[in-house]
Amino acid sequence: MKTLTLLCAAVAGIALAGMTAVAADLKAGDPAPDFKLQGSDGKTYSLADFKGKQAVVVAWFPKAFTGGCTAECKSMHENGAAIKKFDVAYFTASVDSVDGEKGNAAFAKSLSLDYPILSDPKKETAKAFGVLNEKGMATRWTYYIGKDGKVLFVDKAVKPATAAADIAAKLKELGVAEKK
Repeated sequence: MKTLTLLCAAVAGIALAGMTAVAADLKAGDPAPDFKLQGSDGKTYSLADFKGKQAVVVAWFPKAFTGGCTAECKSMHENGAAIKKFDVAYFTASVDSVDGEKGNAAFAKSLSLDYPILSDPKKETAKAFGVLNEKGMATRWTYYIGKDGKVLFVDKAVKPATAAADIAAKLKELGVAEKK
């Protein structure tokens, strides 16, 4: 009985490790996980809405109203014109709720953001993207997704203060079309 219990635990551990590795190891060419998340602007966004139409950037951050996250979101607002030159829908995202005084809607309003922050309080999308860390927050990674719904690039070395310029440079490098 003890051996059977250990065997079951080992199989479960291997299965879970495999699932985590697949989710955490999204790379260029992989299909991006679809999502349906509420934005700080009250609208619901789905990756499927953009498939065949626009590239998508999702910049995950750990927690609203914290230093690095504020710097990243401010950069994307203040220097967003560089991103807006491209035919791309872009978002920041976290596992914070959309509502409440510490929610993403309040955070977006406090920074006068002109783009939506996506909220994933159930953490399902964060898990699918492989960004959910051991603290239950998202890791600061940015995903670049092509019109075909496939991952173009994953930036795991995001610099909050230069986020917008870095995103624009990467979009150009990846050959994402500029708006006409």
